[in-house]
Amino acid sequence: MSRRLRRVGARLGALAGSDAATVRQGLAALLVSSGGDLLAGLTLGAITHTLEQLPGLLVLVPAAIGMRGNIFGALGSRLGTAIHAGTFRLSRRRDTVVGQNILASIALTLAISLALAFLAKAVAVAFGVPGAISVVDFVIISVVGGALSSVFVLLLTLVVAARSVAKGWDLDNVAAPLVPAAGDIVTLPALFLATYLVGIGWVSPVLALATAGLSVAALAGALRAGLPLLRRIVRESLPVLLVAGAVDVLAGVTIEKRLESFLLFPGLLVLVPPFLEDTGALGGILSSRLSSKLHLGVIEPRTVPQRAARADFWLIGLFAVPVFVLVALTADLAATVFGLETPGALRMVAVSVIGGFLATGLAVVIAYYGAIASYRLGLDPDNHGIPLITSSMDLIGAFALILAIVLVGIG
Repeated sequence: MSRRLRRVGARLGALAGSDAATVRQGLAALLVSSGGDLLAGLTLGAITHTLEQLPGLLVLVPAAIGMRGNIFGALGSRLGTAIHAGTFRLSRRRDTVVGQNILASIALTLAISLALAFLAKAVAVAFGVPGAISVVDFVIISVVGGALSSVFVLLLTLVVAARSVAKGWDLDNVAAPLVPAAGDIVTLPALFLATYLVGIGWVSPVLALATAGLSVAALAGALRAGLPLLRRIVRESLPVLLVAGAVDVLAGVTIEKRLESFLLFPGLLVLVPPFLEDTGALGGILSSRLSSKLHLGVIEPRTVPQRAARADFWLIGLFAVPVFVLVALTADLAATVFGLETPGALRMVAVSVIGGFLATGLAVVIAYYGAIASYRLGLDPDNHGIPLITSSMDLIGAFALILAIVLVGIG
């Protein structure tokens, strides 16, 4: 066993030395991402009263957060490939690569937000969430909150892409952690603000109808536009985003069903966004790197991973060790500072590390075989890899977190 551990340590050390720039960029992005997600966690821990007042809202939260990561993480992945291929140019023209990507992201944001509202209501009813809010309330919170947060995340994605070009960063390493983290930070406050628009007599139903109509119109306009890249992104992304949204909603109901444990220790809620985000970000980094390597011919879509792919697997393992320990410690500290009760630093670390390694191991499998399956089917892995891995990690991460909580004996 000790010999095996030494071999693993030697391999990780060799990887860190041979690709130091990638390690620095990835760890820096993950740490910034985790710090940002702590703000989202603190927001979630602070709105426990709203979660109790609006039953079923927690079902929507992981899906709404995940949607931002799915859509704009995929946007970052596509822009990363465009940078590698030399076709990235910022322009105001809508027929450019960047312009069509922006229009696709806007149309998908509105359409998927609407779909998530109906999915969240259906799942809340199916799983017996008592007194779940109405579909009108779900539509307002999902679409309005989603649109507000997406404006910021879209602008950030474009800025990060432009800075990556200027500074020589690898966007595949930077966008996957930073963009979804930004989505986490702004999505929860945006959803919270949107809750003030529900229950206002006849205004709320009219607003729900108007936002639903706008969402349908945006999707129809994108599909009928004479822009081939725009149509392709929307056509390829829509099915996988709908599946991803359904998975995220199931993740939400998984957490909703354990709400008592989180209400007992609100500090655990602080851990939820950075934990789910980092499992998705680790998988997203791997998915983006594999997608670029497939496009560039560095690896082939084989059932047995080649050496270049296996090196990326080890890289994700190298990232995971400090990330999950630090996430737990900082979540515990932040919760304590803001007066939110926690089960203690040691048990927070145990929950994060046990759950994190369970989820990350599965992330490697899903990211690799999802990428090669998309490529073999003639689809763009950039459109499918990020939504597949982040939504899978939301559900798997939620289960892994709940399992770790049970194993550690909390709640």
